[in-house]
Amino acid sequence: MLYKRGEIHHRERAKQIRDFSGLLYGKITPTDIDGLIEYHNKGYVLIETKLRDTELDFGQKLALERMTDDLTRSGKQTICIIAEHDIDDPTKDINVASTIVREYRLRNKWNKPNNSHTTKSMIDWFINKILDK
Repeated sequence: MLYKRGEIHHRERAKQIRDFSGLLYGKITPTDIDGLIEYHNKGYVLIETKLRDTELDFGQKLALERMTDDLTRSGKQTICIIAEHDIDDPTKDINVASTIVREYRLRNKWNKPNNSHTTKSMIDWFINKILDK
């Protein structure tokens, strides 16, 4: 069976909740990342999406920040995009390409976009201006 790249292949499996409660190390438990792109051995894009006005937990933001900075120090340009959506119904899919960038981390600092950017337009900018310059 041929799959279209990027589409959900196993919808029922994607609905399964991952229980990390048995992986508690002090106050630390695993976190998730909603999306990751490794682009032609040049750099990385990390994507985290949240429902509008939902903040990242302190630990998740710190982990994303440190990972982004560590990957940058390794010599690979890396951007971490925090985007938001307004899909209240948990049974509805979120089109991540059209989510709105709330903030992004690039070159060891958090930035707010100057104007409204979708996740897709931010990734395109990063690839064109930073990675393929």
